[in-house]
Amino acid sequence: MAGVLLGIARHARSRAPMELVDHVEVTVEGGIHGDFRGAMRGKPYKRQVTLIERGDWAAAMAEVGHTIGWEERRANLLVDGFDLPQTAGVRVRIGAEVVLEITRECDPCERMEALAEGLRAAMTPDWRGGACAMVISGGRIAVGDEIRMEEA
Repeated sequence: MAGVLLGIARHARSRAPMELVDHVEVTVEGGIHGDFRGAMRGKPYKRQVTLIERGDWAAAMAEVGHTIGWEERRANLLVDGFDLPQTAGVRVRIGAEVVLEITRECDPCERMEALAEGLRAAMTPDWRGGACAMVISGGRIAVGDEIRMEEA
């Protein structure tokens, strides 16, 4: 089942504000162009790109009674109509070229609690905080691109 890429965000350095963009290059070496996490070294680096489901963010917001932009989660990609795989090693394709491999759950950190009391706990169940991934195949992605499971 395919979904859609609703948003792309990046930050140039740790704790920098998130920048929303409508398209971006993604590379194996650097992850999301302009995002500091993608270029971090270490083999294998398991947090090049982070993804979150729109519905999971909305559920967490409803639980804490706030309306905060998804980019404050500090995830790179917002998807809709697609259940992110909850298994390391599963691959997803975004658009025509980009393939990401899910590496692990993206655990919510203490920064979520600074946004809204109870948000960290609201994001904990069922991978609601999103998924971390590494880039397998690079290319250009844009808001509106299809996201789907990659055929094995």
